[in-house]
Amino acid sequence: MSKFVETNEKIAEGVVKGYKKIEDGVVGGYKKIETGVVGGFGKVTDKCVEVLFTKEGESVEDAKKRLSGDKK
Repeated sequence: MSKFVETNEKIAEGVVKGYKKIEDGVVGGYKKIETGVVGGFGKVTDKCVEVLFTKEGESVEDAKKRLSGDKK
């Protein structure tokens, strides 16, 4: 194999490794943000159900089931 082809392959490997590192960082960052947003939304939803819709002595989970019409 010629020196030119070998050098070209090394450059290509370096570019792919760099791309993968960037991709992993972006995807990892997105997943952290997504997890935080979903968790925050769940906390806000639970608090709203607790304050607005629970009956005396009823848990948030029971109120959610009652409001959804789930008889289980």
